[in-house]
Amino acid sequence: MPTQPDPAHERPEGVDDETVAAVGKLSEALETIEQARGHLYALHQLTGHADLMLDEAVELLRKAGHGALADRVENELIGRNVLEGRWTFQIVEEYEDGYYAAFRGMEEDARNQLLGGRRHVYESEMKERRRTHGRRHHESRP
Repeated sequence: MPTQPDPAHERPEGVDDETVAAVGKLSEALETIEQARGHLYALHQLTGHADLMLDEAVELLRKAGHGALADRVENELIGRNVLEGRWTFQIVEEYEDGYYAAFRGMEEDARNQLLGGRRHVYESEMKERRRTHGRRHHESRP
């Protein structure tokens, strides 16, 4: 078993602690943006599912003799834009093509410029500090 981290996760020579911490924080922020993106997809799927459920609600309202309310649901809610001029797929696309792409690009640029493109250097060093060296299930890498 290797006792040292994968060289792809080691700090490049000459890089100081502050730089590793700064890039690590930028990467952590990107991970948070990844979670936000997941929530945006959840919004997209849940909203779409709810819109499709309205078809059944309209049918049940009509069967129950509430045609006027069924008409309102059908005309005012089904297929309605979530934001001005946008369904959720358009919100997802705008987010991904704009803010998300810029954020990912910035994090990658910082890693390339400051750490030779290496990912998770901060976490790799934390693992080395926290693991019990020589103990099973505390290996440095597979």
